[in-house]
Formats: sequence, structure tokens, C-alpha cells
Amino acid sequence: MYKIGIVGGTGYTGAELLRLLANHSHVEVTFITSRSEEGRAVADIYPNLRGHYDLRFTNPDINELKQCDLVFFATPHGVAMDQVPTLIELGVKVVDLGADFRIKDTVEWAKWYGMDHRTPDYAEKAVYGLPEINREQIKNAQLVANPGCYPTATQLGLIPLLEAGIIDPAHLIADAKSGVSGTGRGANIGSLLCEASESFKAYGVAGHRHLPEIKQGLQQVSNSSVGLTFVPHLVPMIRGIHSTMYATLTSTNVDLQTLFEERYKDELFVDVMPAGSLPETRSTKGANFCRIAVYRPQGGDKVVVLSVIDNLVKGASGQAIQNMNIMLDLPENTGLTALGMIP
Repeated sequence: MYKIGIVGGTGYTGAELLRLLANHSHVEVTFITSRSEEGRAVADIYPNLRGHYDLRFTNPDINELKQCDLVFFATPHGVAMDQVPTLIELGVKVVDLGADFRIKDTVEWAKWYGMDHRTPDYAEKAVYGLPEINREQIKNAQLVANPGCYPTATQLGLIPLLEAGIIDPAHLIADAKSGVSGTGRGANIGSLLCEASESFKAYGVAGHRHLPEIKQGLQQVSNSSVGLTFVPHLVPMIRGIHSTMYATLTSTNVDLQTLFEERYKDELFVDVMPAGSLPETRSTKGANFCRIAVYRPQGGDKVVVLSVIDNLVKGASGQAIQNMNIMLDLPENTGLTALGMIP
């Protein structure tokens, strides 16, 4: 059994890691940290985990964490960059669910996250953890930067088109919606039930932190600069992301449905739905799937891609476990076979 540690266990992504890992046959969570809840039993905060974990939250301690084979960081930005280098030097593998190592250009990172990046050499070494693109690099990685939720849904929807070179990369649009769990577990007026319920709004229209991450990934597959208008929205549901992407075709002599089906035919967690389908976020709730549908409205030169995920699973903790499985040479779907929950 591999020993696993979780730094930052009281947030939604930390709790989701615990939920999913409880059914994992090859790992054991041995340490889970939280400065604010030190000494409390995990089940006191998350009663759904009663009977599955006999763990208490502890303060982060390198001497404990160095006993792990792999450590997840489910922490706010700025935390992992100070602790990860020591663990890496001690031979521990790391998957960071935060944003510290996602963007290679740390000057650009600093512009979006409001602080200097203190370990730019580790940002350069980190492998971006989108398995559908970087699986081979992830296999040998010591440090994996787990993608953000919006970037996961959006990149998976646009990658086949950019790889095929059949759209104009300079004029892409992503209109994305997220449930309120994407704002985290901390007290936030905008995500209170009375504030978010029966309402629908855009935010980050002038610029969102996930924009440079998405552009970086799309530029990697297109080998050219990318122009992207990305507008996120908050919708009154707990889980889920729906990203609708628009692009202009430079070649209409292509079967888009076949293109997507062929690109993802060997991917366990990407489901290209039949032509004419309308993927629903509820079909991915609690599961590590991305469901995609592709359209060419009225047979014109525009392509529309619909992509849905659970922001806490394929958009965060599920994908992190998918990356862990690859790094530890385990079957990629171990612990991730749960189906979406309807209703």
C-alpha cells in the first residue's frame, strides 16, 4: 500500500480526495493536515467519512509528510511553493491541486495572483497534469500541477480542433458556468445560498486567473499563439461546470463528430456523446468524467463545443487521483469508477 498525505484537508477538494481515496485499493491516507482544525477527528467535520478514516487533523510537519510516497496539496495559492521543494528533495512525489505550479511564466503568474513566485525553478520543472495531453510526462514526474476546473473543461473541448488545425486560433470564445462549490468552503457573501440562489451572473469578465492557464495549454497543442475570450459565470447549483466554446472553422471538409470520437476513443474519462446530444452537468456529478458534444450550427463555418464536468472531481480531486495513479504506475481508473449521480 502506498502512503498518502493530504495538506489542507478541510476544504472541499481535500474532503473530496478523502471520499474518493476511501475506495482506492492501493493507497492509505496516513496524514491529513489542517492548522485550523488540528486535533479534530476527520469524521467530526465530514460525517460521510465515518467508519472509513481513523484520522485526526494535524499541523503540517515535514518529518511526518516525508514518510509518504505521495502528498496532495489542497491549499490556497502561495502555500505549496514554500513546502513542496523540501518534499521533492526528500524523494516524495507531489500533486498540487492549487495554482502555484500551473503557469510556467512566473512573471505572468505573479500578475494574476498578486504575489511574487518564490520557486520559479519548480514551476518550470512541474508537469501540467492534464492526462489527455501529458500522460507520458506525468508517468515520470516528481511534481504535477493539477489543472484548474475551468481549464480542464475548456481545454478538453478545444484540443481536438486545435490539434487538427481546422479552426482560427486567434478568435476563440469560452462561455463557462460553475456551481458555487468552485468558490471554496470559506465564508463568502457571493456564494451564500440567499445570494446565489435564483440568480445567474458573470464575473471576471475583464480577466480571470484561469485565462493564462487555458491559453498556455491551448498554445501547447496548437504550436501558435491563441486569442481567447473567456467569461466565467456563477450558477445556483452546488457542483458542475458547463463550458460552451465557439470557434471559426478554417476547413469545413471534416467530420467533427468523427474527429472528436477518434481523438478520445482511448480516454477512460472523456465521453464524446452521440451527435445531437446536450450534455448535462448532473451526468458527471460525483464522477471523474468529462462529457462532450460538438455542433456545426446550420452547417456554417462556426463550431460549438459543449463540455461538462464535476468541478470537484474531474475538475480537481478526481483528476488529482488520476494523476497519482499514473505517477505510481497503477491502473488509471483505480478508485475512480463511480458513476454520475442522477438525480
